[in-house]
Amino acid sequence: MVRTGPEDRIREHLTFLYGAEQGARLWPLLAARLEAFRRRNPRLQAPSLATDWLDERDVFLVTYGDQIQEPDKPPLQSLDEVLTALAGDFLRGVHILPFYPYSSDDGFSVIDYKAVDPHLGSWEDIHRLGQHFRLMFDAVINHISRHSAWFQGFLHDQPPYTDYFIKVDPSTDLSQVVRPRALPLWSAVETAHGTEYVWTTFSEDQMDLNYANPQVLLEMIEVLLFYVEQGAGLIRLDAIAFLWKEHGTPCIHLPQTHRVVKLFRAVLDAVAPGVLLVTETNVPHTENICYLGDGTDEAQLVYQFPLPPLTWHAFHTADATCLQRWAAGLKTPSPRTTFLNFLASHDGIGLRPVEGILSKEQIAELVALAEAHGGYVSYRANPDGSRSPYELNIVYFDALNDPNADEPQSIQVDRFMASQAILLSLAGVPGIYVHSLFGSRNWREGVAQTGHYRTINRQKFQRFALEAELMDPSSTRYQVFHRYRALIKARSSELAFHPNGDQRVLAVHPALFCLVRTAPDESSRVLCVHNVSPVPQTFHADLADAGFRANTALVDLVSGKQFSTTTCAGLTMTVPGYGVLWLRESRPR
Repeated sequence: MVRTGPEDRIREHLTFLYGAEQGARLWPLLAARLEAFRRRNPRLQAPSLATDWLDERDVFLVTYGDQIQEPDKPPLQSLDEVLTALAGDFLRGVHILPFYPYSSDDGFSVIDYKAVDPHLGSWEDIHRLGQHFRLMFDAVINHISRHSAWFQGFLHDQPPYTDYFIKVDPSTDLSQVVRPRALPLWSAVETAHGTEYVWTTFSEDQMDLNYANPQVLLEMIEVLLFYVEQGAGLIRLDAIAFLWKEHGTPCIHLPQTHRVVKLFRAVLDAVAPGVLLVTETNVPHTENICYLGDGTDEAQLVYQFPLPPLTWHAFHTADATCLQRWAAGLKTPSPRTTFLNFLASHDGIGLRPVEGILSKEQIAELVALAEAHGGYVSYRANPDGSRSPYELNIVYFDALNDPNADEPQSIQVDRFMASQAILLSLAGVPGIYVHSLFGSRNWREGVAQTGHYRTINRQKFQRFALEAELMDPSSTRYQVFHRYRALIKARSSELAFHPNGDQRVLAVHPALFCLVRTAPDESSRVLCVHNVSPVPQTFHADLADAGFRANTALVDLVSGKQFSTTTCAGLTMTVPGYGVLWLRESRPR
């Protein structure tokens, strides 16, 4: 008998992870939790939620909970007020980066998974934000803070925490382990019974959890369900690739890790089918998309990590060939999966995702360019003891624009917005980092204050200063924000930009990133043209071959201009330097 229901899948995954006997013991414990959740939240099982999905209006802003600050008001409240006033008419979703009490890494070393950091606000503030935007929560579940009650219990030999963390014999050969950092893989800690060495993938303050202990898994399922009850519509699984450890393996992407993600998906399918899972894995592209599973059984969205470096490379070289080639091969395993496209994040621009896509020389050019534009380079340790560039820490606006160059502001804004138009045109859901929406520059002063390279991209706003800049038409923030707003509104009004609408890349010119987007029901079609060079480029496209009707007029969704064509045999147009055209048939189908 083939098992297809969520509960059957849960039992299969428990058996795979812990064996038949222990899996059978675990199922009743988990089933009781799920039934209690159902009784508390009947509205989350509505049949309509199971078929609810994303559409062209889903554009997410990625922001810290304390991103916008003002005196005598919780930052989460300020965030809600400012976003609702400024962006409520064009942004549909907000990804709030970890807003829990933490001890380091700007929130990614969580002390208490079920509390809101009192410096940011309260659950009431989160709920209010959720009334205006679809929310994505972070689940930072690979590790927990050294200062958490769980780890303090481990240090004091208190059950059940004595087996919540991974003890390491320091003489163990761990050279095969894939590392995201150049820091030691384990940390020495003093416990009530003496010194122990525990696994710490990311830092000595971030203690990896032991999922070989099923109690840890049950605890984390409780956390995920709690987030759903607090309004999470999407849950981002942070650093999920490193979740399961097994000596003698690379300890990344292990089959058990995939099974845990599948188990989470089955749990949500059973009790809250409208909640979506997003995996965050800063790894080569082919490894990343494995987290979509067969299209029905694992994450619904994966981060599109190659996009930031490939888009940057296109503008740096004025040649979109590598970007075209990569984008032409993109596909997802089902219409219920898609990509979370982004160009900037709170971290930096990862380089591992373009391994095998860009050459070592091309990657080295980006490394040198980042440093020349005021950015920094973070390294990771290799198994042979050497180091490799892992991530470039720089604000995306300055990655594209040399802060020290004597270049007109208009050109810098044009170049940046052309890159963001590429982001918005692609199949998938756009995730826009707050410093891109507001046209921020490098914050090197912040790096000097914290000693951490990633701080360059994490400057907080004072509300009234931000609002003043957004009122000044001569400011970079004003120009970027208002052009972003227009682009997103154009995207949101066009079914061709549905996350699962067909995407066909046209290699019409090396300097032009050109693609045709088609609505899932084929009711509309848009030809998107982006010039990655500073000079005008003329292109010719076969409109009939691209699916457009004969003798049709075209309207540019960006400028509103109309273009007449007398034949569908071809379209010849010139695109200005860093120009963008989103051409749609002017008559509805």
